[in-house]
Amino acid sequence: MKKTLRLVLGDQLNQKHSWFQEKSDQVIYFMAEMQQETNYVKHHIQKVVAFFLSMRNFSKDLQQQGHQFIYYNLDDSKNTGDLKKNIQQIIEQENIEKFEYQLPDEYRLDHQLKELSNEISISSKAYDTEHFYTQRQDVTQFFEGKKEMVMEYFYRDMRKKHQLLMTADKQPLGGKWNYDKSNRKKWTGKPEIPPIKSFSKNVTEIVELLEKEKISTIGRINEEDFTWPTSRKECLEVLAYFCTTLLVHFGDYEDAMHTDKKFLFHSRLSFAMNSKMLSPKEVNEAVINHYQNHQEEIDISQVEGFVRQVLGWREYMRGIYWKQMPEYAKLNKLNNTNPLPEFFWTGETKMNCLKHSINQSLDHAYAHHIQRLMVIGNFALLNMVNPNEVDQWYLGIYIDAIEWAEITNTRGMSQFADGGIVATKPYVSSGSYINKMSNYCKSCKYSVSKKTGEDACPFNSLYWNFINEKKEHFLNNQRMSMMLAMLKKMNQETLNQHIERSKEIIKSPNKF
Repeated sequence: MKKTLRLVLGDQLNQKHSWFQEKSDQVIYFMAEMQQETNYVKHHIQKVVAFFLSMRNFSKDLQQQGHQFIYYNLDDSKNTGDLKKNIQQIIEQENIEKFEYQLPDEYRLDHQLKELSNEISISSKAYDTEHFYTQRQDVTQFFEGKKEMVMEYFYRDMRKKHQLLMTADKQPLGGKWNYDKSNRKKWTGKPEIPPIKSFSKNVTEIVELLEKEKISTIGRINEEDFTWPTSRKECLEVLAYFCTTLLVHFGDYEDAMHTDKKFLFHSRLSFAMNSKMLSPKEVNEAVINHYQNHQEEIDISQVEGFVRQVLGWREYMRGIYWKQMPEYAKLNKLNNTNPLPEFFWTGETKMNCLKHSINQSLDHAYAHHIQRLMVIGNFALLNMVNPNEVDQWYLGIYIDAIEWAEITNTRGMSQFADGGIVATKPYVSSGSYINKMSNYCKSCKYSVSKKTGEDACPFNSLYWNFINEKKEHFLNNQRMSMMLAMLKKMNQETLNQHIERSKEIIKSPNKF
């Protein structure tokens, strides 16, 4: 039997992969903490710590099961910091005759490993990660010949295909495919939100390692706030906790925001899934099984809202990524070129919604989808920030940000830089939406009810300035027709006030 080297990347921590069902003295697994990965974008310190802890736990668990591992810590003397160089070095030192790897989920790594396979003299083979519901090209094939790639149609097809929340006669459970309109409640103090499922752990060793190796990071970290699961056992505990404690109100308040409650009823499972410590199938099965055993307590709208995120959006966004890359990373259909405001890195702004959402991101490497889309992303788009800078910030700051999941949500859904591949309209709003879904506006320096003037919410002027500035882009967009009609009817003096105020905000955003 040939001596085989198998690569496991930091986001391929799937202990259930078929690779690990059998042990062999002729198979060596390789993992490494590499500067290539810590430095391709400036990451949140909690993100780097979480990945390194998870990788170490994964390697330790599998070694205890009898698998052979070569594991390079960041400061290992053999660690070149480069994936290709590390692999070539091990092939030579260990007399490897065959190289195998699981298909990466980032285009840059996919390209790098294809290059490596062509360069080495031994045979190589790529395997599926056995994680997703879909293959890379399934979304492309599903939408072939269709004018628009609407997620809802894909989601319904996935529900049928995998028989999730379906009746015996192939109808959606509860009679509706989508309960999105039931998932938009504002949380005002009731029902009570349970504490998060957290894990205390020592992060000092890795923090000191990053300092020693001069790894540049963003964000903040301390023992009390680092509560992320970093082993499969802990991830399963978070999943069970979500089902038994948070699911009952998840759907109702999944879009809500509050100054005192960072996580509300959210599962905090995205890092566990995106690192592949948990699979989307086992997560959905656990949630649906719990619902079926507690239907007298849990409404289907809570469960459907969750399944739609995992089965629908997650798989859809991955499919869009592989359909559109690498060109997707360069799209800037609205021609936005302004720099990202400095307060994105410090959280120092007088706008309360941004202050809370950005500081929460800096403190916890976390913000839920509405904070990312309708507060932070909304402001970036209204300020017409270069989508390259927005991408870099989102990819770095969030603990669950792997490019396949990040760029489609950011450049597509949030910044409309793809011109409508993902979203049918730009997700922008004045301050009224933020006020509707949160308590941010109550304690803000600016008044959300005032449309113009120095103490008016900056979002109000920025919104109309954006619609006016980009109206040519939206002339054929049916979903923007009402806003364009309102713009046309707007008093010219009022519009001029919006434009002048917006110029001031865009020129000096850190003053606001």
